Amino acid sequence: MTDTNQEVAAEILSHSIKQQAKMVELLKQAVNLESPSELSNTQRPVCQLFRDQLELAGYRSRFVAGKSSGGQMLAIPRERNRSHAQQLILGHVDTVWPLGTLDTMPIESRNGCLHGPGSYDMKAGLVQAVFAVQTLQDLGLNPSVTPIFFLNSDEEIGSHDSVRQIERLARVVDRTFVVEPSLGPSGKLKTQRKGVGRFQITVKGRAAHAGLDPDKGISAIHELAHVIQKLFAMNNAESGTTVNVGVINGGMRPNVIAPEAHAEIDVRVTTQIEARRIENAIHGMDPQLAGTELDIKGRIERPPLEFTRGNAGLWQQARQAAAALGLSIDQASAGGGSDGNWTSQFCPTLDGLGAVGDGAHATHEHVIENRMPERSALLAMLLMAPAIR
Repeated sequence: MTDTNQEVAAEILSHSIKQQAKMVELLKQAVNLESPSELSNTQRPVCQLFRDQLELAGYRSRFVAGKSSGGQMLAIPRERNRSHAQQLILGHVDTVWPLGTLDTMPIESRNGCLHGPGSYDMKAGLVQAVFAVQTLQDLGLNPSVTPIFFLNSDEEIGSHDSVRQIERLARVVDRTFVVEPSLGPSGKLKTQRKGVGRFQITVKGRAAHAGLDPDKGISAIHELAHVIQKLFAMNNAESGTTVNVGVINGGMRPNVIAPEAHAEIDVRVTTQIEARRIENAIHGMDPQLAGTELDIKGRIERPPLEFTRGNAGLWQQARQAAAALGLSIDQASAGGGSDGNWTSQFCPTLDGLGAVGDGAHATHEHVIENRMPERSALLAMLLMAPAIR
């Protein structure tokens, strides 16, 4: 580590700490704009809030209309060298909380923590990112890799509307920084994430009177019981694969042999190889009871974020940046997916660069306020790092 790097780091951290009150205020404004994924009309005000902030930092933004979501926003510096490589700052404005949650879960600052729906996941990360580029501008620091922003509004429901745009950007940028919340009380960065799959299985049998003609029926529920056992046998603690039958239903009445039954399955995998294997295993299941049929739908929808060579290089840059700032950071693997799972297929990706706090998707959701400046400074340092590919 050079003296110059430490001097720049000290400047960035000092400036960021001075902005803490402004960060918290912007976060309150963002949380106050409730933005549940399913209500597309709630997304634009949040995007507009960050668009206004990015304009102050020298960015121009454009909205991309969504087909099944509130759309996306792309922000690019007004003045940029087109020959320079680009780096993507990626985040989402939608939350899991229904409209009206603020009535029972209000925005509150308590014991150094800001509580509120969507604060930790992940509006604080967006706030920190905006202040990171503003800090660089205020200090006259020009990254050799141009930072651009992409905010979508459907991450919490699978990013089906925005994934094409995300993948398009990931193919052309040098690297991606995902400002999803960090992991755990120490704020670990996420260098691996599991891929996520959803499957639906319908079993078809034959109805009959359970008392008068039981031999003429074929129970779909009985067959589904066999299917469930096969699915649970696919769990593998060593590989990290989890297969969970989360919902089952079927049958008509207690005195009718069930003609149909259904199951909904959640699958998590750590590698693309395992994703293909588990998909083939599920779709390759055959019925055990003669006369029953299986209709199997679904796939691994979000690929795993693996600890690739490029991602490892980005993690090393994060360690160096943290050391220059005098911070201690660690890495971890997360069971849930993010849009970083998509970008990692095409470019080095580092996730969990957002807020330090707790309670994602829970009523105690909160952000530790005095950790916001240091994480904003860490991102600013990463934005200053040289290209890695």
